[in-house]
Amino acid sequence: MTAALAATGGAAKMGLPLGLGFLVGAAVVWGATATCGYQSCPVTKPDMLNVHLIPHTHDDVGWLKTVDQYFFGVRNDIQHAGVQYILDSVIPQLLADPSKRFIYVEVAFFARWWGLQTEDMRQAVQQLVAAGRLEFVNGGWCMNDEAAVHYSAVIDQMSLGLHFLRETFGDCGRPRVAWHIDPFGHSREQASLFAQMGYDGFFVGRIDYQDKAQREALREMEQLWRASGSLDPPVADLFTGVLPNGYNPPVSLCWDQICSDNPIVDDDSDENNVESLVAYFLGTAAAQAKHYRTNHIVMTMGSDFQYENALLWYKNMDKLIKHVNAQQLSGSRINVLYSTPSCYLWELNKANISWSVKYDDFFPYADGPHQFWTGYFTSRPALKRYERLSNNFLQVCNQLEVLAGTQANTGPYGDANSSVLRQAMGVAQHHDAVSGTAKQHVTNDYAKQLSIGWDACQIVVSNALASIVGSKENFIYCTYLNISVCPLTEIAQTFMVIVYNPLARPVDWNIRLPVNGSHYSVSAPGGQAVMNEVIPVSSFTRAVRRDRGDAVNELVFQASAPPLGYITYSISRLPGRDPAHSKLLQRLQHQPGTEHLSWAIQNEHLRVLFDSRTGLLKEIQSLDKNISLPVSQNFFWYNASIGNLDSSQASGAYIFRPNNFEPFPIAQGAKLYHVKTQVVEELYQNFSDWCSQVVRLYAGQPYVELEWTVGPIPIRDGLGKEVISRFETNLQTAGRFYTDSNGREILERRRNYRATWNLSQTEPVAGNYYPVNSRVYIKDQKVQLTVLTDRSQGGSSVFDGSLELMVHRRLLRDDSRGVGEPLLEPGDYHDGLVVRGRHLILLDTAESSAEQHRLWAQQEFMAPQLVLAPGGGPPYQPGQDNLKEFSALHHALPSNIHLLTLAQWEPDSILIRLEHQFERGESVNGSMPAVVNLLNLFSSFNIIAVQEMNLAANQKREDMSRLVWQPAEGAARQRSGSSLDPAHITLQPMEIRTFLAHIQHKRPRREG
Repeated sequence: MTAALAATGGAAKMGLPLGLGFLVGAAVVWGATATCGYQSCPVTKPDMLNVHLIPHTHDDVGWLKTVDQYFFGVRNDIQHAGVQYILDSVIPQLLADPSKRFIYVEVAFFARWWGLQTEDMRQAVQQLVAAGRLEFVNGGWCMNDEAAVHYSAVIDQMSLGLHFLRETFGDCGRPRVAWHIDPFGHSREQASLFAQMGYDGFFVGRIDYQDKAQREALREMEQLWRASGSLDPPVADLFTGVLPNGYNPPVSLCWDQICSDNPIVDDDSDENNVESLVAYFLGTAAAQAKHYRTNHIVMTMGSDFQYENALLWYKNMDKLIKHVNAQQLSGSRINVLYSTPSCYLWELNKANISWSVKYDDFFPYADGPHQFWTGYFTSRPALKRYERLSNNFLQVCNQLEVLAGTQANTGPYGDANSSVLRQAMGVAQHHDAVSGTAKQHVTNDYAKQLSIGWDACQIVVSNALASIVGSKENFIYCTYLNISVCPLTEIAQTFMVIVYNPLARPVDWNIRLPVNGSHYSVSAPGGQAVMNEVIPVSSFTRAVRRDRGDAVNELVFQASAPPLGYITYSISRLPGRDPAHSKLLQRLQHQPGTEHLSWAIQNEHLRVLFDSRTGLLKEIQSLDKNISLPVSQNFFWYNASIGNLDSSQASGAYIFRPNNFEPFPIAQGAKLYHVKTQVVEELYQNFSDWCSQVVRLYAGQPYVELEWTVGPIPIRDGLGKEVISRFETNLQTAGRFYTDSNGREILERRRNYRATWNLSQTEPVAGNYYPVNSRVYIKDQKVQLTVLTDRSQGGSSVFDGSLELMVHRRLLRDDSRGVGEPLLEPGDYHDGLVVRGRHLILLDTAESSAEQHRLWAQQEFMAPQLVLAPGGGPPYQPGQDNLKEFSALHHALPSNIHLLTLAQWEPDSILIRLEHQFERGESVNGSMPAVVNLLNLFSSFNIIAVQEMNLAANQKREDMSRLVWQPAEGAARQRSGSSLDPAHITLQPMEIRTFLAHIQHKRPRREG
């Protein structure tokens, strides 16, 4: 009794759950004899069917509740879930029994839980991880979406989570398996990224119901995914398995406190059900095994937010294992064991058989004939844009944090670092965040956390700029420029604009600033006058901004920013008023008898014609390439289904299901207004009181800009609406169109076709929608029409020669996929969300389009950041130069190489990623290998030492040793190791190389 009391008292002192103090010592003993990774896997029986039970929980990083509400377990009136209690409950179960296993996924939750633990609890958990019994799978900050994400943000959020695991648990914390059991479809680029991060396998839960049925029949639930057409196999090869029940346990075998299935009763009781449950289990296992190729199958024992009371699960699984395995004495050939995804994968690899190869992706996903999950490609378009802008600003913040060193984190504007925005962006990649499939209050919280991250990074950027510029300016960030609101520029007589370019090549960028004067001078750093124009703020913009801002004009000029650096423009308001200014805006009206006439706007590269009768886009002419393409463009809306005789399925946050296959035009034509200046020519199209567009041609730019404004979408007629922008041409496209995969490689799409199975198409519109992350195009043998997007959207070509992109949705019904509310989005004024965005239209020959189109798409994604100031701030340090122009590079990178990452990684090291951004054979020049001298690249610091890492930077590249799989076709070549020469880094098409570097900053220049 004394010993028992002592053990209890010890546990209380350590702050551990009752009884856990005694078990910590045992954990240390087990850890001393066990090894993590495949060596820690349980013994299986080669002559039996081995059933791997995988205890797991799926913890959404926000969905029905916010991240904090889920973690702490509040608002259980919405959903009973408390993540902290799951980990609190599971750890004692694992410590009590060395045979038990558990996997955990979402590091955003685990890192928060870890921060609340005592040192003794941390040591106990570290022993469990070292023994391979608590295993991390996936390991990102979240389990990210795959449709609406950009590869840059995916790499960042994965690296964030994996870095935490490495710092906390060493190599035993490195996941071997990717685990995307809930995302709604799977992209090829995601698999490629996972492979390059060193994962040995990938398990998914949701695939199309027709695809799954065929795979089960052909026993192809597991195969090798060849996820890149440019990277030599096996660099982007990834073994991929489809789980049998999504991520839920078999029917009748759920033993969580929120489940209603009967527990296993093996006592001498009338309720004893061992015989029936064992028979049921044996039959279930045998039936499942018929769909898989080895004598190993997997059962996911858990689901959403389960294991708050882990004893319930483990006590019943203990009984299941005991009684099922006891049947082996009676001739049963089924063996059940606690396992993990990596241990299951290890057994598949040891089977040493060849696997079929997959080359396409898993989009779109449908779980029934009229249930295509293609609406979320567009859902919550404002959040999708904010996420994209936040990634842009995060990269700027990361870069300046490196370039300025510690002065970026502690300076005249306060103390801050990039981690706040980095973590908020990590959460935003979750498959219910950027996807647009969370409740409204949760969506608001995602935006709030991003905003808090912006605030922190604005301090970092201000500190960094002050130290580099050499002046303590009152830096101002005008985040409402898209609706022409910026108090400084509207009021000030003089101000300065710093244009920071995060790309490693020079860019030209069109600046638009809200002003109230009619004459301005714009001066470059050397005093040269920059051509500019003042044009009136459109009535569209005044309507959108409502009571925010009162600028009557916009100052427009083109900036030229150096690579990875900034340029400063000085702007002054001039006296006087231009009497002709009020005449800039001209109403264009159709005159009877001019049916065959066209109105046009034009610059050096393009001429855009409009029908004088309807006011709609009619034709685009490339003056450089001598191409003329008839193109009509208009806005339409699909009537969102609320269910019909074919199916009760309604359109909702996840699912797109139009009531009619033909959409309705918002208007048959548009009222036109025209503005022409030397800098920009614009045509304003007013379709209705809730839909308008500005068609622009900037001087010197080879694209047509379409700035669209949609909303509030009217619903008083009782109809939900899904709004599209549609382009119609005479191109002979044979049912084919092309979309990017997460902003990288291009995939061919074919209408009413799937490469993997013979499709039975039941939804001709929704069933042909695909995610568009940065661009979509159609082409024939001569001409290509490309549309670049500023956020992820759903897109398609529903008939030959057409392209359409869904820009906004407002729905009146929930689609019964769990979110429990319609996608109504109230907006700032609670009368419906207004969304503004832009599409860039590029017309080119089919054979020469790739290079410029890819570069323009990248520039859209990594746009320059504007920082404004009144000017006249005091010197940062006595005698320091005031640098009006700065580049952190000695020279620009080749056009086919992108500086993907420049970020502070650890206190003494930075992270650098270089990316070849062209596919193999895509461009005559762009697809050539490129060489970079890393040691002579940066002007702000010297690289002292460098180590090449895998893509996620959690393992040395030289230590990467992935499992080898045998493809049934196209045998892979083994990669030959090569020594790192930082002065001669070669990049092949689509290759990303990652480096950890120790650097020494150079001293800032001073006068005299």
